[in-house]
Amino acid sequence: MYLNLIQIAESFGVSEKVVEDWIRDEGLPHTPDRGRLLFDRTQVAEWAAARGLAARAGFLAPESPALASHLRIEPLLRAGGIWRDVAPEAVPAAYERVVGALPGANPAIRQLLAQRIRAPGGVTLAPVGGGFALPHFSTRVALGRESGTVALLLLRGAWPAADPLPDPTPVTNLFFFVAPSPRAHLDVLGRICRLIAHGVVRELIRQRAPDAEILRAVAAAEAPAAEREATP
Repeated sequence: MYLNLIQIAESFGVSEKVVEDWIRDEGLPHTPDRGRLLFDRTQVAEWAAARGLAARAGFLAPESPALASHLRIEPLLRAGGIWRDVAPEAVPAAYERVVGALPGANPAIRQLLAQRIRAPGGVTLAPVGGGFALPHFSTRVALGRESGTVALLLLRGAWPAADPLPDPTPVTNLFFFVAPSPRAHLDVLGRICRLIAHGVVRELIRQRAPDAEILRAVAAAEAPAAEREATP
């Protein structure tokens, strides 16, 4: 199955220019076809997985109805919290505090996750453009259906990215997440990418709006279409 440039951009929550940059600089597999670009679904998924990106979100894989009915970012974000004015050098300590309050996890699991944070390469960073990145554990964890968390870290300065970013905007907003299971990991990753692509949510975060406003916008963006239409 082939996808076009717009579908790839929407799947990763980035602009079409970012996708074009990935083709030029990161070797994103593609096929020129009569003046347009086509992307083989399997090749793109493998390329993205190697870079910690959302390899099976949006057009790259249909949402599982069971996961869609359960997973919502807004309650996970309430659990992890919105952290403001975080110095870049204090980010790992913030990660540890987030997993230290991980819902549905016992002390041994929280300690194990804290050790992974401190281990070299334990957390990988997936930059998605526009000043946003999605840090997460480099190895998947199985926590159980009622666990998982998302934390939004609003940085005081630019994150010192070791790898090239998808665009010139410095990373100042981190969505750190721990998914309930390996199966749910890519679903959570894709949901956060779609939220970042949502204009209202993105702008409220960039403006450092109050927590309540950001959370309301996230909940509204996740509401089913029928529910949004019924809201006055």
